[in-house]
Amino acid sequence: FDVTFGIAPTYTHEGSFGIGGTMTGLYRMDRKNTSLPPSNIILSASASLRGFYVLEANGTNFFPDERSRLIYNVRLSRKHLDFWGIRFEECAVNPTSRYVRTQVRVEGDYIYKLWNIFSLGAGIRINYALAKDMTSPSYIDGQPDNCFLSVISGTAILDTRDSHTNPSKGVHVVLSGTIWPSLLSDTRTTNYTAGLTASAFIPVWKGGVMAADIYMKLHPEDCPWNLREEICVSPGRMRGYYIGRYIDSCQLTAQIEIRQNIYGRLGAVAWGGAGTLFPALDSFSWKNLLPNYGVGLRFEYKNDINLRADVGFGRNTWGFSFGCSEAF
Repeated sequence: FDVTFGIAPTYTHEGSFGIGGTMTGLYRMDRKNTSLPPSNIILSASASLRGFYVLEANGTNFFPDERSRLIYNVRLSRKHLDFWGIRFEECAVNPTSRYVRTQVRVEGDYIYKLWNIFSLGAGIRINYALAKDMTSPSYIDGQPDNCFLSVISGTAILDTRDSHTNPSKGVHVVLSGTIWPSLLSDTRTTNYTAGLTASAFIPVWKGGVMAADIYMKLHPEDCPWNLREEICVSPGRMRGYYIGRYIDSCQLTAQIEIRQNIYGRLGAVAWGGAGTLFPALDSFSWKNLLPNYGVGLRFEYKNDINLRADVGFGRNTWGFSFGCSEAF
């Protein structure tokens, strides 16, 4: 079990300055089987001057049979956030309001490899959110200020990447479907979700890789507010936007990134892309497309695991982000 610890100052749009710590571990369940990919676990904690705190554990555990793995993420957070509403059109015109959001998210997926590059998976999701001290309660359209949801999910995966944490070639396509049954939630309706994530990695020259990514997630138009898509909620997509600046039931984003090794463990990236949110597929509008581009630095502090620092730009906004592992 190979462990690395790190502590560093942090800065985000939402939380201002703070401090964060990370523990990264690499291990194999069968030390004699060097063909087995190393499992990884990342534990992180951060706190900021604005009263933010985030505790998170995530990782991938590869089992000795070389066919199955467990992917998990557990996150507890409390944040003082700006808020504009839960629909894209409202977020574009509403004055800024404030609220305090406490959230617990648990995600776990068991993935089994049927063939060399194709896998199927099943998982669970638990999502609890509480909104307090809202300066504009009408922004959540009459929904309750707290919501508990649990889910059953299914996943189909096509994966030819040469690395799960820092790929230099291959493709990764994930199709997912989830059911949020009313019996396992405190809502009166059953919600359904469909998702697509497709990434490709192509070597272009010495030390250079072109990475492309498409992300789409579709929820019912009237789904609960804590289930809705938020701009930049994924740390690797639409970097530079304030998390939750735009919210709606569905999201579509695309980006292309050039990753270049500079010297030794040091690298740099540049990316460009766009994305938007919308209430339903028949309401998609090109005029709501949001641009996104930026540059960043990378430092490989463990084999195939990078620290990343990015500066992203968008429509009337920019932001700095710092994290562990590649954006996608």
